[in-house]
Amino acid sequence: MNPSEKTLTDFETRVRQMILQFQQMKQEKLQLQQKINEQSQAIEDLKARVTQADNDYNSLKMARMLEITDGNLVDAKEHLARMIRQVNKCIAILSDEQ
Repeated sequence: MNPSEKTLTDFETRVRQMILQFQQMKQEKLQLQQKINEQSQAIEDLKARVTQADNDYNSLKMARMLEITDGNLVDAKEHLARMIRQVNKCIAILSDEQ
């Protein structure tokens, strides 16, 4: 084997190694992308759960505030009227901003 054939063989070997390494890295990239997608989905699910829990908490808090005990009907009505006025103010402010 002359020197040029040896150089050519070495070059061929290195190219094959690079191709194999490229294929391995390509496969690893696909696996990492899949893992990222799974993690993104998990994050979105957790965000939805947090939002739902926050909504549930607010609903329970509102129900607790509106809970009427004996003799507090007048107070409850006044409290509800104040809350309605506050909501109306918020809506007016939001309407002006748009």
